Amino acid sequence: MLNPFKLFALARPAIFALDPETGHKLAIKALKSVPNGAHRPGNTSDPKLAVEVAGLKFPNPVGVAAGFDKDAEVPDALLSLGFGFTEVGSITPRPQAGNPRPRLFRLSEDQAVINRMGFNNAGADAALSRLKGRKARGGIVGINIGANKDSEDRIADYAQMARVMTPYASYLAVNVSSPNTPGLRALQDEGALSALIDGVIAARAEASGDHLPPIFLKVAPDLEPADIDAISRIATDKHLGALIVSNTTISRDGLTSRHAGEVGGLSGQPLRALALERLRDFRKATGGEIALIGVGGIATAEHAWERIKAGASLIQLYSAMVYHGPTLGEEIAKGLAQIMEREGVSSIAEAVGSE
Repeated sequence: MLNPFKLFALARPAIFALDPETGHKLAIKALKSVPNGAHRPGNTSDPKLAVEVAGLKFPNPVGVAAGFDKDAEVPDALLSLGFGFTEVGSITPRPQAGNPRPRLFRLSEDQAVINRMGFNNAGADAALSRLKGRKARGGIVGINIGANKDSEDRIADYAQMARVMTPYASYLAVNVSSPNTPGLRALQDEGALSALIDGVIAARAEASGDHLPPIFLKVAPDLEPADIDAISRIATDKHLGALIVSNTTISRDGLTSRHAGEVGGLSGQPLRALALERLRDFRKATGGEIALIGVGGIATAEHAWERIKAGASLIQLYSAMVYHGPTLGEEIAKGLAQIMEREGVSSIAEAVGSE
């Protein structure tokens, strides 16, 4: 039987002959064929990779970032591939089509992706029907929540999403950092962000029962020092579970692809240095009091280790899977275990912020 990496290598030319959005839909369809229960989440992870964040016990620190599984169609299949956790969404209260196509671009020369999807998703009800059905299967599945583009009250949208998703979320990820919904990043401003988090916390309490999922906040890499300080202060004061650093960037430094001028958020390898720098900034600003999740340009175990040493307790992938296949998470997790052995480190927690 062929190694999954070899299968992906054989299929890649055909996948790359398709437009990126069609290729992505094909990947989701393929993952739907993975039987539920084919793998108990995390049971192949090396025990020394286990890490606890915000009261959640992750079998390994390698997760799938939001955007890959927008409608919660394949969380269990992704966990079966060896990821320690996955994050579905962004999900909005009402369905929305997103921006006109084409809106997703491969920058193969740069190992990057530009997207201007615009929170396209089938809405909360569609996702809830799937999340209710898989609740008993276990595994850590975060739910990334957003607001509808045409909403008259975006803070109310986030509160509504927190209210309905709380019973089914391992954690709630508040996404105020996508560059593809006009005005959304303004919610990172101190006053607006404080009001937003208060609304989400209150809505979570209304719906929680015995289950109180931690709240994670996803931030942009394109922030000024004053923004970083304000966000860190709010995150600390509101007792958030983690900061996800970072979303896509609007910068375009050093790109060579013909798609470099496309409007949207840039992810993949060109984001790596900026996302690492921003992670270090947040580590310093929070004083290590809040867990950090490193995202952006991570494609190897060495990249992941670099992010962990800079202060990340967890890391997430998305764009790298476009170029290296869906089993990349397991390969990085195995690579991390080997690095830890080499460095004489016995746990992820021991390595976090060790640089």
